[in-house]
Amino acid sequence: MTVDSSMSSGYCSLEEELEDCFFTAKTTFFRNVQSKHPSKNVCKPAEEPQCPPPTLQEIKQKIDSYNTRENNCLGMKLSEDGTYTGFIKVHLKLQRPVTVPAGIRPQSIYDAIKEVNLAATTDKRTSFYLPLDAIKQLHISSTTTVSEVIQGLLKKFMVVDNPQKFALFKRIHKDGQVFFQKLSVADRPLYLRLLAGPDTDVLSFVLKENETGEVEWDAFSIPELQNFVTILEKEEQDKIQQVRKKYDKFRQKLEEALRESQGKPG
Repeated sequence: MTVDSSMSSGYCSLEEELEDCFFTAKTTFFRNVQSKHPSKNVCKPAEEPQCPPPTLQEIKQKIDSYNTRENNCLGMKLSEDGTYTGFIKVHLKLQRPVTVPAGIRPQSIYDAIKEVNLAATTDKRTSFYLPLDAIKQLHISSTTTVSEVIQGLLKKFMVVDNPQKFALFKRIHKDGQVFFQKLSVADRPLYLRLLAGPDTDVLSFVLKENETGEVEWDAFSIPELQNFVTILEKEEQDKIQQVRKKYDKFRQKLEEALRESQGKPG
């Protein structure tokens, strides 16, 4: 039996593909450290025109309009000094594992009220992946900055990683496409929420790794880097198994075709 050249040309040798899988496993992990979204779908921070700050009357009108459209009892409340409070939802889309204290119970309401830092009660650390698309609702003030939002999220999940490793993005739907724009650490998320209205299809917030073009490995601790190596080795072994199964299946089909060919008159 002659193997179809179009089929055979689609397969390199097992040794060649195993060598390639070593490279793929090593590079896939480091690519995943960076954003999985194509750069064309990420908005660069735009130069916004400088506008005078809104007056107290304008803020009141915007809040009244916002609250009439909010259907989940999560309206905003204006204070006499012109500040206001409200809720934002943040989607967590982290591709890398986070570091948390090992053997620590979840934070209770008592801990939150007393501002107990459970992470400081142990030096042991462990790493794990937070579920993708997890959503955390935060009650914040109009004076709360992006930096404070990030720190608050990390505290709620007892993440002890450096806050500079993370960034808050606003996700915008426009012309049937989704765009991400990184927010400055000094931006005020609640003000952005007020301007956009309560519809999260118009504007939502996403916590992601801080994209700097290249991974800043100096920002990671030794245990974190060791954990990355462990993950890399596991991905490498998984890729090897996938390649071996692929070739075992291909060899089985070839052997079956050979047996069928030998049973037929030539």
